[in-house]
Amino acid sequence: MQRKIITKLNILILIAMIVVAGSLSGCGSTGTWSGYSKQSFYFDTICEITIFDLDPAYFDDLTEDNFEDTSNALITDAFKLMSEYEKTLSRTIDGSDIDRINKASGEATAVNEETLQVISKGIGFGDLSGGVFDITVGKASTLWDFHESLEEGGTEVPSAEALKEASEHIDYKAISMDEASGTVRLDDPEMMLDLGGIAKGYIADRVSEYLRGLGVTSGIVNLGGNIEVIGGKAGSLGASLEEQSDFSLGIRDPLDETGGLLGIYPGRDVTIVTSGTYERFIEVDGVKYHHILDPETGWPVDTDVLQVSVIAGAGHSADCDGLSTVCLALGSDKGSELIKELAESGEFGPLEAIFVTTDGEIIYTNEDTAFLTD
Repeated sequence: MQRKIITKLNILILIAMIVVAGSLSGCGSTGTWSGYSKQSFYFDTICEITIFDLDPAYFDDLTEDNFEDTSNALITDAFKLMSEYEKTLSRTIDGSDIDRINKASGEATAVNEETLQVISKGIGFGDLSGGVFDITVGKASTLWDFHESLEEGGTEVPSAEALKEASEHIDYKAISMDEASGTVRLDDPEMMLDLGGIAKGYIADRVSEYLRGLGVTSGIVNLGGNIEVIGGKAGSLGASLEEQSDFSLGIRDPLDETGGLLGIYPGRDVTIVTSGTYERFIEVDGVKYHHILDPETGWPVDTDVLQVSVIAGAGHSADCDGLSTVCLALGSDKGSELIKELAESGEFGPLEAIFVTTDGEIIYTNEDTAFLTD
């Protein structure tokens, strides 16, 4: 069998480079102030934080000379926070809250408050999506391996029997949470949690909140395909909020093999989460199998969505993360209608999405979107 593996890491590194490059250009910004950036590796992807400006009320004698050292210290602390969240919420790290729940054989497991929050939000998206989003998909997702390390030895499609058996243990409604005691229990001992469809967005929200609390007034938190911006683009150190311009946030064209942009979204205090079925997949005997799984079967969901970017106000990256997966699973028609309904209800604040279908059609849920194309 001929096997081809496309890893999420390679795609997301490219997206990260494009989005940050677009952001640094600063739509309407003055000067060439580029702030301070630092990268690290978490959640199987390159993460980058850029700080453009700080509130002088938080710091004594803040100058361009000491801005780099100050920003470096802040970003280093933010990366430590990311590491703590990863060690708590990852399915694959031994001893994480999720790992302990999955290995508890149906017994109640004490977890951190953050874990309760993410699981609760995941259950909410299960309800919102009619079950196409299910954080108990872990038993099926473990059967699929898309890691780059497999390029040498190849990979195989799971057997129909194994996926059928795994799908019988997927049901987010069988999660029992006791917030008073801080415990989580899986009613089906063979179920497995996998928070991959929402955890990274939650962490982007928490890290952005953390940096704001430390005096960051202009910056970008870029966790691969999850982008959250703080304030607007400061064109110089000490710029007033009124002097900030919109960030120029680039969204990749999934049909452009050279990595070109679909367009630019100008904004401040916004979050954009871009997900696609092209991000991570295996190709076996000419058939592509992407990583968005159908909870009913364990097989990749049948969808006409190649890519979707969900856009909301800052603090809603977890919501955009969950909604991007929901939209991929629902397809462009149902997914776009859901986003429109949620935007009208205001449940997640201002909300819109940009879909790219497998036929190359671009669908905007907001007819007045500020998205800029050539």
